[in-house]
Amino acid sequence: MVASIKYWSRAFGLIDEKGLSTEIADYIFGKTGRDIYLEDIGTLWLLHYHLIKTDKASIYNLVFNEFKKERSYFTKEQLLAFIKRKYDENGIINLYNENTINLDINIFLKNYLRPSSDDQVDIEEDFSGLLLELDVLKNFKQKDVDNRLVNWYQFEHNERDNIPCEIIFYSILDNFENSTTISFNDLLIGNNSPGLIFSINSDGLYKKLIEITNSYNNVTYSETAGNQILQISKKFNPYMVLNGYYKKNSQ
Repeated sequence: MVASIKYWSRAFGLIDEKGLSTEIADYIFGKTGRDIYLEDIGTLWLLHYHLIKTDKASIYNLVFNEFKKERSYFTKEQLLAFIKRKYDENGIINLYNENTINLDINIFLKNYLRPSSDDQVDIEEDFSGLLLELDVLKNFKQKDVDNRLVNWYQFEHNERDNIPCEIIFYSILDNFENSTTISFNDLLIGNNSPGLIFSINSDGLYKKLIEITNSYNNVTYSETAGNQILQISKKFNPYMVLNGYYKKNSQ
């Protein structure tokens, strides 16, 4: 149990390699923590972002940044084959362990996927996944060419009205640190971009960017000669952005 807590604390970026709490951990869970009981959907999106950006858990960064570009719909077997291919491409196929990867995939799915009403499950166990409320993944059953019923999974890409624009802006400031000009395409499909991590479609991302520009001075969005650009002409403190969200949400 202790080892599991340490693993997930590190995976979510809440402790560093020395086991000390990080800035984001103190911000959320410290003495003046903004959401110590994890009651706010914004906090769950924030943790989801750090889980992927930190890249300490086995497959989360790989799945959200690369695999979902190849497939919106997938089976466990397809995800397993993709991960094996990545091991091979990176010259570490000797480290590949199918049993371990299968376990990682099962945990990944449990973290994000709500069990269907007709599944025989332990409700207390299966709804323990911290990130279920984000609804970034759903599943369905479909017969294959051999008439076998196969489990399929689908990334949900939509406008994500339940993600606060402050969380989006925080992720942009954190991921594109020191960048003053960021293309819409990078924000949609760039590495650790809000489009990929939060599964936002292009219409939803556009609306979030407009909301950000309407909320913060020195941030503009322009479309000139086919170039869609977010410009940040002032140095923002990402945690001050979060402060604005939690202060507003506590009123």
